[in-house]
Amino acid sequence: MDKSMMKGIAVGGLAMVVLGAGAVTGYKTLSQPKLADVVAVKEVTETVVTPRERCENVQVRRQVPVKDDHRVVGSLIGGVAGGLVGSNIGGGNGKKLATVAGAVAGGYAGNQVQKNMQRNDVVTTTERRCRTVKLKSQKLVGYDVTYRLNGQDGQVRTSFQPGATLPVKDGQVVVTPPPELRT
Repeated sequence: MDKSMMKGIAVGGLAMVVLGAGAVTGYKTLSQPKLADVVAVKEVTETVVTPRERCENVQVRRQVPVKDDHRVVGSLIGGVAGGLVGSNIGGGNGKKLATVAGAVAGGYAGNQVQKNMQRNDVVTTTERRCRTVKLKSQKLVGYDVTYRLNGQDGQVRTSFQPGATLPVKDGQVVVTPPPELRT
């Protein structure tokens, strides 16, 4: 055999190996599944806390500011009235003693009456009171999908709810949303 024939056999053999390898790879690519069966889908959520201001109108009762802290007016009016009543009792020194006692008792009574009146002197106003409350809600973040591919179960998380199958590319499940679900 001559050299050119040997070269031809070698080149032909090499071409056969390359073509055979390409055919095996092409066969493997063609024989790989294009879809994985979806076995189960579970929604994945997270709790979102949103602060919000909640306001309400509240009736508030407040004591009116006191102008006469020592209740002088009540003591004076009570003392005068008590003295007048006491002066009508008895005669002589008894009348003087009754007048003084009436004035003292009337002054004390007038003081206490004014104290009660001041305590009960209230005004009602409406105040707006606000506070921050935390509202909780659930936000959908995706789906945990269990699938079956080549008799083996696997799990992926998708951003979309899959149908009965998921596409497979190069032996891997595709988790990008299909074009009709993309926004």
